[in-house]
Amino acid sequence: MTGARKIRVLVVEDSPVVQQLLAHVIGEDPRLELAGIAASGEQALRMVVSLKPDVVSLDIRLPGIDGFAVTERLMRDHPVPIVVVASDVRDLDIPMRALQAGALAVVEKPGSMARADYQTVARHLCTQLTIMSQVKVIRQRGRPRNGDEETGNNGVGNGGGRRRGAAVPTPPPLPPSVAKRQFRALGITASTGGPAALVKLLRGLPANFPLPVFVVQHIGAPFVAGFANWLGSVTPLPVALASDAPHRPGHVYVAPGELHLTAEPGGMRLVHGDPVCGQRPSGDVLFSSLASAFGAAAIGVLLTGMGEDGARGLTDMHRAGAYTIAEHASTAVIHSMPGTAVRLGGVTEELPIDKVAARLLELVSTGVEPS
Repeated sequence: MTGARKIRVLVVEDSPVVQQLLAHVIGEDPRLELAGIAASGEQALRMVVSLKPDVVSLDIRLPGIDGFAVTERLMRDHPVPIVVVASDVRDLDIPMRALQAGALAVVEKPGSMARADYQTVARHLCTQLTIMSQVKVIRQRGRPRNGDEETGNNGVGNGGGRRRGAAVPTPPPLPPSVAKRQFRALGITASTGGPAALVKLLRGLPANFPLPVFVVQHIGAPFVAGFANWLGSVTPLPVALASDAPHRPGHVYVAPGELHLTAEPGGMRLVHGDPVCGQRPSGDVLFSSLASAFGAAAIGVLLTGMGEDGARGLTDMHRAGAYTIAEHASTAVIHSMPGTAVRLGGVTEELPIDKVAARLLELVSTGVEPS
């Protein structure tokens, strides 16, 4: 009896030492096999065409064209799942731009077998390559400019996210009972495809947005601080890592790596606890805290992502009377998280990502305290 076909990985990396390390990491995982190694962006573009790998492990600093340009060209001409493998966690401009252009995830480079956490980092890389190889990507027709919205929404198609021909809902008018409600907090959870989705959402909110915004984004812990800095540089609202401190309207607070974030009327708390749904920070923890602290005065938004994190917490919010939004399958890179919330009955409405900000502004534009 033969086993399942191995996932073929193209490694794009200019350092010969790191090339050998990644080849070893991939070779040690029974799910994966090395399809080839490209030492430059130009070579990667050629090898994707000739080898047709299942997934690409992409370095971001390459001779010639960089990882962002490689991602952009591949998603335009030869779509393939791309995992950005980064070593410098201080400068995330290129990998974050690559995520906007269509890459599915950014993970830490193993670096060296001598480092204490080598096995953990290597396993995480292989798991991400395995998971992302299953996402169906489609061709993007246009180039994103300076973070502007891209066509194709991360280029994901049938089986994972944007579906050609999928019916996109038109948001109905708000019921009078909701239109009169005064909201006090907004929580957002996202995973795979989240950075691009968050940029679209937050860019639609004005600098004087009246609610504090709490964000859980599943991303490697070493990248969270850089991600928050980058998000603040490309969106109108000030963005910071959440801490044990008061929160302010119109500020975005991103949960730090390996800590749960909870929100209260007066402030935020970071919680050391076990992972929930395999995640820490967890959207379930954030949403459940909003349900308890704010009840019907909270808004919850669950965006694209693999797995089920956030779905049960969003359902808790819905049961507490909060207004809950799930990203529609027509734009979600991976619809698993928002789709689970829909199946659980925890969603007030489903919206494509480009309609979410307008709905939020409608919700907070007028209102009185809920009874």
